[in-house]
Amino acid sequence: MKVKKITADSMQEAMNKVRQEFGNDAVILNSKAIYTGGFLGLFKTKKIEVVAGIDELPEPPSEAALPDVTQLEDAGDSYREDVYEIKKMLSRFQTQMSSSMHHYPPLIQEELTRFKELDFEENWLLEQGNYIFGIWKENGKYEDLHSHSLAFIKNKLNGLDFKGIDPDRKYINVIGPTGVGKTTTIAKMAAKLVVEKKKKVAFITTDTYRIGAIEQLKTYAQLLNVPLEVVYNRSDFEQAVLKFHNYDHIFIDTAGRNYKEKQYVDDLKEVLDFTMNIQSFLVLSMTAKRGDMQAIVDQFNDIDINQFIFTKQDETTTPGAVIQVMAQNKKGTAYITTGQAVPEDITGASVESFINLLEESGKH
Repeated sequence: MKVKKITADSMQEAMNKVRQEFGNDAVILNSKAIYTGGFLGLFKTKKIEVVAGIDELPEPPSEAALPDVTQLEDAGDSYREDVYEIKKMLSRFQTQMSSSMHHYPPLIQEELTRFKELDFEENWLLEQGNYIFGIWKENGKYEDLHSHSLAFIKNKLNGLDFKGIDPDRKYINVIGPTGVGKTTTIAKMAAKLVVEKKKKVAFITTDTYRIGAIEQLKTYAQLLNVPLEVVYNRSDFEQAVLKFHNYDHIFIDTAGRNYKEKQYVDDLKEVLDFTMNIQSFLVLSMTAKRGDMQAIVDQFNDIDINQFIFTKQDETTTPGAVIQVMAQNKKGTAYITTGQAVPEDITGASVESFINLLEESGKH
């Protein structure tokens, strides 16, 4: 492959130079904005730098086809740096060409790569790529690609419910697999209602599988000065409901089970009465894989899960999976938790909070 670096005042001028140099069969390996000239860091001029190439062989050359930088003893520093950079770009280009995203212009590929690193899957990236590519074809501007990417995600999330606890719902049912921090999340939500809104709150737990879970909830109940009932079956549950009939909100802590197994979902339905004035939250960890989260969601098809709660935001820098889960299931998120502290480490979710989370994660 014959490769050349071209600098121009605009992308259009750079593309014209590429065509003049290599013809219409040229391939853009990389493009970026650079700043030249100026004085003391001021008054710099923006340029567009493009690395383009054209195949001279049936197959693209490997990195070995380029000179070894360490062997260029007689070459100048600038030439050695250019060869080294071109080798890196060739490697990136060959990686991109193995992806189904290779048909997009390089800057769009670069934009999609940012989101791939945030754990968005290929089908999502192709749809996002088509969206921003369509806009680019209309206006020919690369400067706004990232804002259009964020607009695409906002469109996916707009209209979903991000309101949190409904003040008109008496029963707050919290479901989630083992290890997601469900009981601590209940304590955080309850503490905010008790302390900030002066609500009368009670706890019911169906988690009789782990003694530690009951003791943990008992500790929170004592700290908040709220009553707790442990139930083992539907009859116990109905008695607890009668006992707490004059409370504003009753939080129901369910057993943490492997809810990818339908049996455990059926066990849950045998104890709880989902026909009541109940609001159900499915708690999932942000550290989980999208496929694992979706497998759990699928098991609750015949139960009305109102919203998600995502925990362990502080333990991940790849939030793409949770955004895909929300979009795929058309369900919003009530809260995001960011640590173990009760009640501090919980925040209400919104479309903007997830956009901000993407931006912050992209900086790592």
